[in-house]
Amino acid sequence: MDDPLAVEAQVCLTMSAAARSLVAFYRPLLEPLGLTHPQYLAMLALWQYGRLSLKDLAALLHLEPATASPLVKRLEAMGLVRRERAADDERALDIVVTDTGRELRASAVGIPAAMVDGLGLTPEQIDHLRTAAELLIAAAAPSA
Repeated sequence: MDDPLAVEAQVCLTMSAAARSLVAFYRPLLEPLGLTHPQYLAMLALWQYGRLSLKDLAALLHLEPATASPLVKRLEAMGLVRRERAADDERALDIVVTDTGRELRASAVGIPAAMVDGLGLTPEQIDHLRTAAELLIAAAAPSA
């Protein structure tokens, strides 16, 4: 491609379209759980770690805490998480999965396999995509 400003040459277009397509692909799998894609990602992090500060959850999800806070509030309203005093700082609150949230995990366990099957990609191809995306995220991150 000779024109550096050609729309087809822009990595941002490809990545944005891929992200929208992938989230749309998740939608029918998440609707029975009553979760949006960002809520699903938050629950994945909480199922994995059990207890996270808002700051740590936001970092895992590549979000600002101010963006993650309303997300957590919606999960609280759904009864999936609650806030508890942090063990190491009584002024801080951690986000903890409730019993209802833990029960939801059983309904979500098949989603990754359904995604692999539905996309028609091999696990190796998905790993390559993830690695490439992680390289792009790191390369585009503001330097400290």
